[in-house]
Amino acid sequence: MNIAFQREQLVRFGHCDPAGIVFYPRYFEMLNELIEDWFARALGLPFDVLIGQRGVGIPTAQLDTRFLRVSRHGDRLQQSIHFQRLGGGSMTLRIAFDGDDGPRVEFTHVLVCTSLATHKPQAFPADLRAALERSLAAQQETDTP
Repeated sequence: MNIAFQREQLVRFGHCDPAGIVFYPRYFEMLNELIEDWFARALGLPFDVLIGQRGVGIPTAQLDTRFLRVSRHGDRLQQSIHFQRLGGGSMTLRIAFDGDDGPRVEFTHVLVCTSLATHKPQAFPADLRAALERSLAAQQETDTP
């Protein structure tokens, strides 16, 4: 399966607990940073514009997580986003954080578009919808043999 977006994350000292491994809540912070980078770098719609200026929220509606291996200070994680479903106002993503020895953490992440004025679900704005469709199409092109 190919990707919609990918980046590398260095595991830093501040990510780790006294046992020397990533403290599990830090994975959720890394996940949010990955989503923000995807919106800014690949979709061209940074959160400060969507949320701060336009009042469009992209909250998590569901997050399923599988912790598979530990990560340690100094490890490099390849973080990747794959579309599973794109709806009218929500999307389901499969997200993987992989180390040199294989998968470390996997997420199934459902994000919903909302109005920050009403805090109710809404359809994706047209420019966001178009950016998501381009990202999905690029992923599908690379998935085809």
